[in-house]
Amino acid sequence: MAKQEQVLILEPAAELRFVGPFTDVVTSYLKLMNPAERRVCFKVKTTAPKKYCVRPNSGILEPKQVVNVAVMLQPFDYNPNEKNKHKFMVQTMMVPDGEINIDNLWRDAKPDSLMDSKLRCVFDMPADKTVQNNNLDTNAAQAEDKTTVKVVSDTTSLPKASNIDVEVQQVAEENKRLRDEIRQIKQENSQLKVEGLRLRSRANPTSEAGSQPTGPKQPAFDDRLQEQPQSPMLYLAVMLTIGLLGIFLGKFVV
Repeated sequence: MAKQEQVLILEPAAELRFVGPFTDVVTSYLKLMNPAERRVCFKVKTTAPKKYCVRPNSGILEPKQVVNVAVMLQPFDYNPNEKNKHKFMVQTMMVPDGEINIDNLWRDAKPDSLMDSKLRCVFDMPADKTVQNNNLDTNAAQAEDKTTVKVVSDTTSLPKASNIDVEVQQVAEENKRLRDEIRQIKQENSQLKVEGLRLRSRANPTSEAGSQPTGPKQPAFDDRLQEQPQSPMLYLAVMLTIGLLGIFLGKFVV
């Protein structure tokens, strides 16, 4: 026996269209109209029950009654290259007169009494939405690059610890050089004292007869040496040392 033709009028009749983006719930509406003079019960089924929420998914249409069925597509990661195989079927059956139990009616229904209509699902991503999403991704990437550049610039403006280490090392080397100069000046001063004693011993030798030299008494060489002013080199070295120490102490204070 041939299958009965669908008694309800479906709008749309062949496709359920869903318009993205699909980052949130997208709802498409299916209008069911009963042009018959009898009551008709209906049931909405899908090949992907976990992807959709249908309200109402079943019920009874009175004669000339119209009902809007909301088919809600849940959010998912849309891939335009992935082929969509989701389908819906609206199954209907005439309701007999009198009181009925809808669950028992569907369970006891004969196959030749059932009518059905099939609809395929179509996913649309508007071109302006695609361009907008691409622009948002590009702007986000540019903002991240600017932030990175700013962080690097701020970091390069900070003083480096290596520069401080170099300055400390230079000061230590200069201090060592000054200590070496002071040590050398002390050695030269000691040599001058030794030379003075040697010259003094030559100028006043002891007489074999124990006689004293005649004539006016000449001052001893060491006395003359003590009466003379200190060496200019010693004063210059001391002044140079004091000046350099003052400069480096000033740097640390600043």
